[in-house]
Amino acid sequence: MTTSQDHRRLGRELDLFDTDPLIGAGLPYWLPDGAAVRHTLEEYIRDAERRAGYQHVYSPVLGKRELYEISGHWAHYSDDMFPPMDLGGEQVVLRPSLCPHHAVIYRSRSHSYRELPLRIAELGGMYRSELSGVLGGLTRVRAIQLNDAHIFCTLDQVEAEARAALEMIRRAYDALGITSARYRLSLPGPGGKYVAAPDKWRRSTALLTDVLQRSGLPYEAAEGEAAFYGPKIDVQVTDSAGRESTLSTVQVDFHQPEQFDLYYVGADGARHRPVMVHRSIIGSVERAVAHLIEQHQGAFPAWLAPTQVAILPISDDELPNAVAHARRCAELRLRAQIAGPDRGTLGARVREARLVPYQAVIGPKEAAEGSVALRLRDGRRLDPRPVSDDLARIGALVEDHRTDLWGDLAS
Repeated sequence: MTTSQDHRRLGRELDLFDTDPLIGAGLPYWLPDGAAVRHTLEEYIRDAERRAGYQHVYSPVLGKRELYEISGHWAHYSDDMFPPMDLGGEQVVLRPSLCPHHAVIYRSRSHSYRELPLRIAELGGMYRSELSGVLGGLTRVRAIQLNDAHIFCTLDQVEAEARAALEMIRRAYDALGITSARYRLSLPGPGGKYVAAPDKWRRSTALLTDVLQRSGLPYEAAEGEAAFYGPKIDVQVTDSAGRESTLSTVQVDFHQPEQFDLYYVGADGARHRPVMVHRSIIGSVERAVAHLIEQHQGAFPAWLAPTQVAILPISDDELPNAVAHARRCAELRLRAQIAGPDRGTLGARVREARLVPYQAVIGPKEAAEGSVALRLRDGRRLDPRPVSDDLARIGALVEDHRTDLWGDLAS
């Protein structure tokens, strides 16, 4: 990967994110354009989850040490956690994951088999005590915003829920223009890193293997890559240097439902233990955006671009039309910016807006006719058309999360 392709350089050059020693290593902040990308990505995944029957929750980023002792994180994962803080005679910890909180949320109410599968989702913060040497840009950070969800279901519902999660991942990758490198079945390795429950490991591994095979997905098994409580299906992606990382994941967990004594009331009136399916469609927002920056080199799909329409009045005489055009874009929830004559020649402004999907040029003729001459990021120039027609077309493409800029030009 050349320096020009690195998301760390591009992210700063495009004013997406930055860091400051006063805030600290591994703690990037988001600038307005980066925040627009992040917000749009978060809204996309929340909407996709709502459509798939998920219910969203919020949970605290802190928890008592006892919470993580019960979940198993303290015994198996404490090296990656921040030290506990003493607070009023108790110790509280920045959470390293969201699953213990969701287990407690499930436990807080009684549940019938009729409610299952119960899908709980959250875009929530978690914290990892990463060593300074491994931190970099958005790919390895200490404060993580995770697209996380936990499905509480019966044993015979696990396969359908895991396959549905894989299908959500596929659709998200299509919308984002991401290609998966491979699917990995992540299994435990030697040593005391993993929960000692051989029967649970065998059952959960068999379930995920069956899911992969029935889904027709080629995969490779990798020992030593499992979560401490269970195996995973990891969706691997590669960056522009060919380095591989995990972006999305589906996991089967028999451990935490037992640790938190979770149950549902079955048709027989007795208590039964649910299975907990963990899944993340886009993983952490930080890593997802880092991958998208490098994948698209800043030329994001139109629906995700920080500026979707650059409005280019040829002279000051067309500025009122440009302002009106920007207002119409805002009404359609399209992100538009005016680049007026004070920013240089038209050619210079077109070059400056080279990563913007749509460039709306307004000259005297367009101003008189209520039209724009639209240029697409890929170099195509369209004949002047009524403003309403162009914006309706752009709005539809954005609403559908399309990766193409215009579709069939004949339509």
